[in-house]
Amino acid sequence: MGLFERLLSLWVGLGMAAGVGLGLWLPGAFQAVAALEVAHVNLVVALLIWVMIYPMMIQIDWSAIKRVGQRPQGLALTLVVNWLIKPFTMAALGVLFFKHLYAPWVDPASAGEYIAGMILLGVAPCTAMVFVWSQLVKGDANYTLVQVSVNDVVMVFAFAPIAAFLLGVTDIAVPWQTLLLSTVLYVVLPLGAGMATRRALLRRGRGALAGFVAALKPWSVVGLIATVVLLFALQAPTLVAQPLIIAMIALPLLLQTYGIFAIGWAGARLLKLPQDIAGPACLIGTSNFFELAVAVAISLFGLHSGAALATVVGVLVEVPVMLSLVWWVNRSRRARAAGWRTA
Repeated sequence: MGLFERLLSLWVGLGMAAGVGLGLWLPGAFQAVAALEVAHVNLVVALLIWVMIYPMMIQIDWSAIKRVGQRPQGLALTLVVNWLIKPFTMAALGVLFFKHLYAPWVDPASAGEYIAGMILLGVAPCTAMVFVWSQLVKGDANYTLVQVSVNDVVMVFAFAPIAAFLLGVTDIAVPWQTLLLSTVLYVVLPLGAGMATRRALLRRGRGALAGFVAALKPWSVVGLIATVVLLFALQAPTLVAQPLIIAMIALPLLLQTYGIFAIGWAGARLLKLPQDIAGPACLIGTSNFFELAVAVAISLFGLHSGAALATVVGVLVEVPVMLSLVWWVNRSRRARAAGWRTA
């Protein structure tokens, strides 16, 4: 695990602080950036998101999908948690907190945007960071690759319909055209570009692929931190006026993350999955593809929106929580050295 992955919460936190400071100091500059839109898609943010996503998509080995039928239980658990449970529990928690528990302190319009951001996080299951979590829990690397590859295929077809349904259920008007455009722009096209690049590099050998991905990795860091700075710069007046809003958003996200892991862990025990498959399966369902969620939130609701803010708070919450869950999985392995059957 590299320095960036270990200290991701720190970098995001510093990016947030820098964004607020710059937003208060140079509000006109960031307003000019916010105005660079085409079809509700901010061009600067689109570029930064591509810089983040593209290296991840290159690493997806689509030939791994051929091995799905060998051990389907772990994959089935991942898909059920990701697409049949997680989006709906996230929406339910958002409504519970922002339309009921927080109602005396949050106006209805802002509450709707925060709920929308949470929903977009819930409908965007993790991709690249899964490989980090899998490595930390000594997971089966090949099986993790299958899970990620299949999950990305499902995302192409399921992300927009589920997001639109849940946003509609919570009485948030979302234009289908913008949502579909976002899915194509931030899922379909990066996947296609990643596949084409991977195929071309593999013709030159595995070393060429590894070298190219390593060269792009620093740019992914730049894209992530720059996006965080930009979002918080545009949110600076709201954050200064309402400093507790981040904590208010973080609480239901924490409950969602630990709750989804508990559901996945119980499912893995029920299916008697081996530890090297159970660990990654639970962690995949728990974490989020926050790059996609941020991009779509900006496209649908704007850079200034509460939805965009909620997705970025999701980044800050996710990393320390996921590291605590990695500790739990490894502790379970040590406590049950003989395997699931002795539990």
